[in-house]
Amino acid sequence: MILRVGALLVASAAVAATVLAAEERLEVPPPPFSDGIFPCSGCHADLEVNRTRRELTGMHDDIVLRHDEQHRWCLDCHDATDRDVLHLASGERISFDQSYLLCGQCHGEKLRDWRAGVHGRRTGNWNGHKTYLLCAHCHNPHQPRFKPIEPKPAPLRPTHPAAVEETRK
Repeated sequence: MILRVGALLVASAAVAATVLAAEERLEVPPPPFSDGIFPCSGCHADLEVNRTRRELTGMHDDIVLRHDEQHRWCLDCHDATDRDVLHLASGERISFDQSYLLCGQCHGEKLRDWRAGVHGRRTGNWNGHKTYLLCAHCHNPHQPRFKPIEPKPAPLRPTHPAAVEETRK
């Protein structure tokens, strides 16, 4: 009985997430595509789909996957048959300006915080119109961790103007 109720709750949550994805449309600026790269179908329309995990050569050789690379591959996020869209784990296709839904499948707490304006950047009114930046505006989706920042030296200790005058004499 408990397993049946648990399975029902999981199924209900999955349906609710799919309905939310279909209904939700937040205002976001265009995704940060590399120049000349979108629409992807410009090149991929005539290419056969290659589902083999491999190091990319030729095009996209600048992309190094460091995002759960032991378990992920390009086509886990990019749709194989329509390269101009992404797809959720359910198979539902979404546009690149809804990529937050894709990221939120694994990073649910970040999506929750992003919607609330705690994670990422949101502009607009507190109780009104809002514009959000997409995850990809701050994180490279293929290598989402920020690079370590080298610490700067400590600031100089402030000195009293009289002490500065004394050292000039």
